[in-house]
Formats: sequence, structure tokens, C-alpha cells
Amino acid sequence: MTTDMTTKTPTTTAEPATVAPADSKRNTHGHRRLLTRRDRITLAVMAGVPTLLHVLLVWVTALASILLAFTTWDGIGFDSITWVGLDNFRQLFTDNPQFWPALQHNVIWFAALILIPTPFGLLLAVQLDKKIRFSRIYQTAFFLPVVISMACIGFVWQLVYNPDTGLINSIIHANTPGHYIDWIGDPDLNLWAVLIAASWRHAGYMMILYLAGLKSVDPSLREASALDGASEWQTFKNVIFPTLRPTNTVVLVVTIIEALRAFDLVFVFNKGAQGTELLSILVTNNIIGESSRIGYGSAIAVVLLVISLTVIIPYLIATFRKERRA
Repeated sequence: MTTDMTTKTPTTTAEPATVAPADSKRNTHGHRRLLTRRDRITLAVMAGVPTLLHVLLVWVTALASILLAFTTWDGIGFDSITWVGLDNFRQLFTDNPQFWPALQHNVIWFAALILIPTPFGLLLAVQLDKKIRFSRIYQTAFFLPVVISMACIGFVWQLVYNPDTGLINSIIHANTPGHYIDWIGDPDLNLWAVLIAASWRHAGYMMILYLAGLKSVDPSLREASALDGASEWQTFKNVIFPTLRPTNTVVLVVTIIEALRAFDLVFVFNKGAQGTELLSILVTNNIIGESSRIGYGSAIAVVLLVISLTVIIPYLIATFRKERRA
């Protein structure tokens, strides 16, 4: 009886051991790095190599051109570099008979691009924005010259302007002896012939820019104008076109840059001779030509850079101000 009546002390069951989460283990040894050493090296190479190439090929060369503009150098050995100050610019503005015609041709180039292909590109964009049939095909057809290199466009238009077998002379029967029209060799015609080829390409560029601007127009503006009884032209003139002001600014800046950097098309046509002189052609002829006047060519490049910056800097300032206000 004594053994039956003896109280048995309950045995305490062992509590399950708590397992520390993995995060606490990580925290004891510090945060686990998401990128391994190999990943960091790969990212450094992928970001560092393009940055280094950009600095070397753009910024270093630009600064070197500015410094060389105040020197004379034939390109053979750094010992032949001689500081001349502003003599290159003085000679460029007073003694170079090709500089002012080249600058005039760049201005004509800009005026032609802003007056011919830009309105035509806007017209194409307005028509394509109406969602007509086969609009994708039309967009591709008009934009195709933009993705083709200017050198290839020059070769194509050389065939069009060929005096003997060219398309234009064949159509107007100007390919017979005594009736030839030399579109490339005639100083009174060649600049305008090149501008037609440049306008053919530039129209597709303007079409895409304006089409993107038209897609961002609020449809309620069109509906409100239609309810007020405005015609299609009145809606475009008074409602749509004012909303394209940012696009017009981009178009203006792009057109100025295109006019100033024009080179490949003219060089393919006739290497910038006999009435097609441009500032970019003068830079090339003086730097890599037979005379190899690198300092003088750099001075022309600096003038071209200053003209470009007078357009780009105000545009950037206006853009940054709009972003701050927004």
C-alpha cells in the first residue's frame, strides 16, 4: 500500500530546443553581401570601360582640340607644337576665302531643313496620327532613310543625279550630248541637289518627332474643339499646334545640330568642292589633308563648337528649369 500511495512526482518534459533563424545567424556575422567579388568586378568593367572610352574619345579630344586651336602643329612629333595664340582665328576670319562661304552654306543648310522637310514631316505626322490604313507601313517607308547611313544615301543620290544614266536627266531628256545637266559638278546646282537628298532623309526624322508629340496630346482637347464647332484646320492651329511647343523646341535644336554637323553626304558627293563647302569639310581638309594644319583645323572646329553650344546651352537651361518647376 505504501508503494501504491506514494505520490509520483511528474517528470518534466523537455522543451524543444529553439532553433535560431537563419537571419540572426547572418546578423551575427554582418549583413550578407548580395554581390560577390566576381559580380563587382564584372560591373566595374562593364561600367568603367565605356566611361573611359567616352572620356578619352569625347572629352579629352574636345579639350585637346581647344588647346591645339591656339597652336601650329603638323602632326609629326609633339616637339613641333608651337603656341601662336589667336593667330589661327585671325587668319581664319580675315585671310581664308572659304570660311565665310562655308558658314553661309551651313546657314542655308539650316534654312532649307527648317523650311522644307520639317513642315513636310509635320504634315506626314498629322496624317498618320489619324490612324489611316497601313499607317505602320507608311511610317516604316518614310523613316527608312533615317536608319540608313548618310554615306549610303550619298551613293544612292549620286546614281539619281548621274549626268548620263541618272534618273532625273533620263526623265527630262537631259542626258544627250549638248544638253547635259551636271547636278553635282555645277556650282550653281550642286548645293541644292545635296539639300534635296538631305531633306529626303530629314523628313522622316521630323515625322517621328512630331508623331510622338501628337500622341501625347490630350484627346479631350480635340473633343472640346469639335463640340465648339471648330474645323479640322482651326483645331490644329489653335489647339493642337500650341501643345507641340516642347516638340518644336526639340525639332529646332535637332535641325540646327544636323545643319552644323553635315559632312558625310557632301563628302560623298564631291568632297565639299565647287560650291558645297561646309565648316566640317574645312576641318577635315586642314587636319587630314595634304597640308595637315592641325592647329588651324582645330580653330575651325572650335568655331563650330561655339556655334553649337550657343544653341544647346539655352535649350538645356530651359529644360532643367521646366524639370525643377515640375
